[in-house]
Amino acid sequence: MTGPSHSLRSQAGSRQPLLQALLVIVLSGASYAWALSFLPSRDTIARQLSVPEAMLTQALMEIADNRVSAALNQIDKLLSVSPNFRLAQLIKGDLLMAHARPISTLGAANGAPADRVADLREEARARLARYAFEPPRNLAPRYLLQLPASDRYALVVDASRSTLFVFENSGGTPRYVADYYVTVGKNGAAKMREGDKRTPLGVYRVTGRLPRDGLADLYGAGAFPISYPNEWDRLHGRSGSGIWLHGTPHDTYSRPPRASDGCVVLTNEDLAAVEKYLQLGRTPILIAERIDWSDAEDISALRGDLVEQIELWRRDWESRNTDNYLRHYSRRFAANGTDYGHWAAQKKMVNGGKSWIRVQVQDLSLMLYPGEKDLAVATFLQDYSSNNLSNQMKKRQYWQRENGRWRIVYEGAA
Repeated sequence: MTGPSHSLRSQAGSRQPLLQALLVIVLSGASYAWALSFLPSRDTIARQLSVPEAMLTQALMEIADNRVSAALNQIDKLLSVSPNFRLAQLIKGDLLMAHARPISTLGAANGAPADRVADLREEARARLARYAFEPPRNLAPRYLLQLPASDRYALVVDASRSTLFVFENSGGTPRYVADYYVTVGKNGAAKMREGDKRTPLGVYRVTGRLPRDGLADLYGAGAFPISYPNEWDRLHGRSGSGIWLHGTPHDTYSRPPRASDGCVVLTNEDLAAVEKYLQLGRTPILIAERIDWSDAEDISALRGDLVEQIELWRRDWESRNTDNYLRHYSRRFAANGTDYGHWAAQKKMVNGGKSWIRVQVQDLSLMLYPGEKDLAVATFLQDYSSNNLSNQMKKRQYWQRENGRWRIVYEGAA
């Protein structure tokens, strides 16, 4: 990314207290020069942002250039577009007070609710840090190993950066499209149980659409449920439900970075923009505490290793050599409440009654699982036939590396 200009850095000594309020106080009292380095360049603002977000950033740039009147004009334009943008309202109040007296903090008006101002400071900090982060053009989230042709887009949430990224499937390779500010759970990420007000970490799918009609105003323009809890969550006793992508109430443009009961919340305008990327029942949404970015070579190596293991599993199943086939499964594997020993005995009996087996794997999706060590999710269409049975099913497998080798720890219908 292009960083702040030298002129911005060199003028630090001439800034008025308002600039310290916006760029230092919201960044937890960091040094002035360091806080200033978080300010995005004007080139960075040109990144695909929603209009109100871009206008807010432009206003902050005007403040950084010591142009209070121009900043106030920009904020007025923003509020004419989005009058319910509370952070912009707070900054306008500070700009107006700056004409009369110096201020020492963001939201310095007498009688301002302390909790509300603290939330808006957190939003200001999240937005400044978000704008300063340019998505790496030559990198992609390490989790997106392979996208099948039928999945046109993938969503990846970086909870620490309050950002949802959209990637397009370009021949199986993810290509950055856009990113959006989001709110996550009041207590952060890594959901474990019902009511903990955390957003789950993992690999999910957008499962449906709930229109505005029939929803409480809290959910704004609509909601898109996601598939929490997934198979891995249930295996680990994680409870809860009703984790959605949704919008904001009619009187609220955006919410603080940690303010939901576990859902991922966008502005209503951004929710409408994201909706065009969604295929209900298909679009993957991965939620990470912080995205692990990797280059194409690293991702290709990981993908190749897993694809090879899945192909070996398929061939060993076809061979009817059940001992070789079972080596692909962890001793921790469990199916439908049955432990590995009973399941393996059943497999040997079933395969022993076959004179031939054919297995095809199609439409393969491969994802690394955020927040877990060496865990991958494979989803595919399985076409199985034998001398006495034929069927097709959508299958999901969880592969985990054990002693240097990938093994299946869960499989079932997707």
